[in-house]
Amino acid sequence: MESLHQLQTVILLLIAVLALAAIARKLVVPYPILLVIGGLVLSFIPGVPTLRLDPDIVFLVFLPPILWSAAYFTSWRDFRSNIRPITLLAVGLVLATTAAVAMVAHFCLPGLGWAGAIALGAIISPPDAVSATAVAKRIGLPRRVVTILEGESLVNDATALILYRTAVVAAVSGTYTLSDTVLDFFMAAAVGVAVGLSVSVVARWALKFVEDSFSEIAVTLLAPYIAWVLAEQAHSSGVLACVAGGLYLRRHFSEAVAPMTRIQARAVWDFLVFVLNGVIFILIGLQLDALREAIPSAMFLPLMLSGALVSVTAILVRLIWVPLAAWIPRLLSPSLQARDPMPAWSTLFIIGWTGMRGIVSLAAALALPLTTASGALFPFRAEIILITFSVILATLVLQGLSLAPVIRAIKLREDGSLEHEEMRAREHAATAALVRLDEIANEGWPVAEHLDQMRVHYGGRVERYAKDGTVAECTAEAGEAFRRLRHETLTAERLAMIGLRNDGAISDDVLHRLEHELDVEALRVGIGERRVSSGGGDPR
Repeated sequence: MESLHQLQTVILLLIAVLALAAIARKLVVPYPILLVIGGLVLSFIPGVPTLRLDPDIVFLVFLPPILWSAAYFTSWRDFRSNIRPITLLAVGLVLATTAAVAMVAHFCLPGLGWAGAIALGAIISPPDAVSATAVAKRIGLPRRVVTILEGESLVNDATALILYRTAVVAAVSGTYTLSDTVLDFFMAAAVGVAVGLSVSVVARWALKFVEDSFSEIAVTLLAPYIAWVLAEQAHSSGVLACVAGGLYLRRHFSEAVAPMTRIQARAVWDFLVFVLNGVIFILIGLQLDALREAIPSAMFLPLMLSGALVSVTAILVRLIWVPLAAWIPRLLSPSLQARDPMPAWSTLFIIGWTGMRGIVSLAAALALPLTTASGALFPFRAEIILITFSVILATLVLQGLSLAPVIRAIKLREDGSLEHEEMRAREHAATAALVRLDEIANEGWPVAEHLDQMRVHYGGRVERYAKDGTVAECTAEAGEAFRRLRHETLTAERLAMIGLRNDGAISDDVLHRLEHELDVEALRVGIGERRVSSGGGDPR
């Protein structure tokens, strides 16, 4: 019966996730924010069961695929070209935030030792990868800003968790050695990266030997879990193992599998990550009920006020650090200033303001041990968890909800760099196709009747994308008009085929085969999420 009750709880959670995600789409609000608020509201409803997060489950079940997926969709070229600002944020800012939060926590909680205060600082310091990606991509930030935020959120977890483990060991054992901490940091990072690359190399090799798309997708699903487990067994960074593995496999996945596998894998991974993100964010909100039970009512409000002070500290440190990290390297290196001029203040402010905390912080707080080596209770464990929760809530709601209005106010927009790269890529691909057609003609293939038709097709594409202007597929405004028109024509084709099926003129097998071609075309032009329209009207 207990298993049945747990299954019912999971089903209800998924229903809540789907409903809140649909509402978030209607309100044009990033769904992680609304899910946390929804979970918070649900925690006040009488009869809703108290759900306690198991940190081991969070780290093992949720984080590996989320981190792997985030790394997979991160451009290695852009990541590498922005390694300096990413490192200054993912390492330097984590250290600075940890120190600042530790000092504030030591002041707010008399009796909290420095080891516990540093543990809290390490818990609070890393912005969440899921939150940053969901918010940044939804509101249309410049490409470099998105790259820096994604790169930071991929690496900073490793820095913070290594600091966290060191502080917890010091709090439990009562001893601390700086040299051992530095050595552990570099060893954990190096071994974690090596494990992740090794797993992805094996996964790439396995993809060559499996025969069907389902097995290939299964390989991609198992890889992040294997990387995480092996890295943890080696006492290294599971975070960096998943990041390194996702980055490497993405470089070789396109040539390792068939087009159908890529389409199916994208659908499977999108669904998996959506469900994991949805469940974890709504569980964050639901933790308030468990926290109310663990904290005496008289201490609840003072601790929330302390959490507000810690939240302000974390936000201010980031707002101060970002411009300093951009200005000081250019001050010390004039050649850097010449190659990469100082970013606009609006860009620096948005990077500084995008610092939402999430599941890694909460899981790390919940993973604090119950007792020390002497058998005494871990000092201020419940207080650290509640402060962490308040910081997550404050940053997600305050910064997450205000981000879009702030971006509109300072008129920060996409830079269009991807559009120009897309045009060059389309031209280059069409040129390569024409070269291959000439090779086929010289090789004497029995397809002479199709060669001229294909040459006209690709010649038109080269001419179209080689011109200096922009075309519909590669611009934001004109692209949307093109997609509306393409949606109407594809809808007309689809409805005509459905009509033939309904009249008995074609079978369902024929409909499914032709409909798949239309679906692929819809994905190609970027309208894969739009439903069939009724047709017969102005697409505007």
